[in-house]
Amino acid sequence: MGRLHIDLRDIRPYSVRSNVIDHRKHRRYELRLPVELIRAGKSQISNRGETKNVSSGGVLFTSDAKIDVGESIEYMISLPQGVGQGASVRLRCLGKVLRLEEHEARYEDGTHRVGVAATMERYEFIRPKS
Repeated sequence: MGRLHIDLRDIRPYSVRSNVIDHRKHRRYELRLPVELIRAGKSQISNRGETKNVSSGGVLFTSDAKIDVGESIEYMISLPQGVGQGASVRLRCLGKVLRLEEHEARYEDGTHRVGVAATMERYEFIRPKS
């Protein structure tokens, strides 16, 4: 058997991150916005959390609500108000839970929140009444 010769000058440094292909359909934006989970399945709930990232097709947010993957949900995202524009606009969304991300840490208030990845199948802007 012959010996394999590798010329180290031919080896190029690489970054694993740059070689990973992102198969998502929608660009994600890291946004920390207040979110309220209003309904899970047929159950009316009121649970507050915070978005971690948002896209035109879905959202990742934190919650301590008991919800299941595949469950239909309704949630409201509060969008920041512009200077001198008064109350914030809310985005009312309907979607489905795609996955739950467990976190080891507990929050200052003692709750244990999970990351909820959900679709944004339908949405509407809710403007405050003047």
